[in-house]
Amino acid sequence: MLKVQEIRELIKLIDQSSIDEFVYENEGSKIKMKKTGSVTIAAAQPTGQTVPVEPQTVPVESVVVPAAAVQEVKQEAPKAEPVVEENTENLHKITSPMVGTFYASPSPDADPYVTAGSKVSKDSIVCIVEAMKLFNEIEAEVNGEIVEVLVKNGQLVEYGQPLFLVKPE
Repeated sequence: MLKVQEIRELIKLIDQSSIDEFVYENEGSKIKMKKTGSVTIAAAQPTGQTVPVEPQTVPVESVVVPAAAVQEVKQEAPKAEPVVEENTENLHKITSPMVGTFYASPSPDADPYVTAGSKVSKDSIVCIVEAMKLFNEIEAEVNGEIVEVLVKNGQLVEYGQPLFLVKPE
């Protein structure tokens, strides 16, 4: 079976290419990717057959929401506070290399690897991202100072999601 990193690389390559559909089968596992149209998930059955499962989509026009529900949502909506944009052009973003759970420290009772104001070198470990029971240490990638920690301990993170802002030296 392919490793998570290999699947990620395949997704990038297919996304950048003119290929619209890709299928990979190996030892009862099947991966099928399509750029356009619907997504197909194939599951191996005990009989050895694969059964595609097509997602159901509902046109927006067919969704009916009672006016009373809309009124309740409008009343409960929090007022937006003014957003103060910081100049992040000169800051390096340390991003998550995978989908997983963010951990700021090596164990629940340990201090975090880094906090805002911490000095880091490019090989400093800044956090752990757990994916499929594997704990992946994430390095700073640059020398500098942590300006902001963008996620909370135990939070689910996406591939490419910024985790830290670093002021490079």
